Amino acid sequence: MKTIVIPAFGIENLQIMDRPEPTPGPGQVLLKMNAWSLNYRDLLIVKGLYNPKLKLPFVPLSDGVGEVIGIGEGVTRVKLGERVAGCFMQKWISGDVNDTAARSALGGALEGVAAEQVVLDQEGVVRVPAHLTDEEAATLPCAALTAWNALVTHGKLKAGDTVLIQGTGGVSIFALQFAKILGARVIATSSSNAKLERVQAMGASDGINYKETPSWEDKVRELTGGAGVDHVVEVGGAATFNQSLKAVRTGGRISLIGVLAGKGDVNLMPVLMKGVCVQGIFVGSRTMFEAMNREIDNEQLRPIVDRVFGFAEIQAALTHLESGAHFGKVCIRI
Repeated sequence: MKTIVIPAFGIENLQIMDRPEPTPGPGQVLLKMNAWSLNYRDLLIVKGLYNPKLKLPFVPLSDGVGEVIGIGEGVTRVKLGERVAGCFMQKWISGDVNDTAARSALGGALEGVAAEQVVLDQEGVVRVPAHLTDEEAATLPCAALTAWNALVTHGKLKAGDTVLIQGTGGVSIFALQFAKILGARVIATSSSNAKLERVQAMGASDGINYKETPSWEDKVRELTGGAGVDHVVEVGGAATFNQSLKAVRTGGRISLIGVLAGKGDVNLMPVLMKGVCVQGIFVGSRTMFEAMNREIDNEQLRPIVDRVFGFAEIQAALTHLESGAHFGKVCIRI
């Protein structure tokens, strides 16, 4: 079978190699992969920025969907022919994240799913909503679940709340979709007016171009009558965190998810003085994944797929992701 491998760090070094077809053992399932989706973490891993000590060669990518074509002894959770996605953390079933769960992440602690066939433990897969295409379903394990955990599981978002999303990548767009389902107001930032028009067409009440309005946090407060938003989905990291602290209301919440904007000095005093809850969000558990899928199914929600590449176009797909030109998720059809 064909497998994508990192023999040396760098997008340009990715190779397609032949490996023996895997066989499921007791409690395991064999998946014929149909599609993958890319996350910023995948880009960091391929470039050697996520874990420079990663043992190479390594199979990347955490997110994918496939058909169950083989089952090992004792498998009861899924059946042959069902379409499933692998959980980002294979051993985080429920409850709070712990060290064991954190060490079971696909495409990082464990080898990823960038192969034509993959063996996973039956406890680490979930059925995906039937109305979704393979590419749409492949976007769910990381980006969608991260947004769900931030706003629903930990965020307890409710109708009438206001959410600030940063940019138009996968997590932010899912956050917009989930927030609208729950009846919340969404304010979005982006460097592209065209993208801001798209998020407003999807239901965002306001869009702020952060290049045209560098002090976007002041505009956020103006749009909220001086109060600030209830919830910030913070994907920029240290470089945008101080502005998020100014944009959030007293007693509000910041879900810290990414580090896309780079490094910066963080002033923690507003966290104390405003009583802000800062919650680190590291994707989510299988239980959360299943709850999210039920809501996606009930609402017939469709993920936003920016572009679909072919198996052999992995380098081009990662380069497109790195460019920041995408809106929603970048996928690969197998």
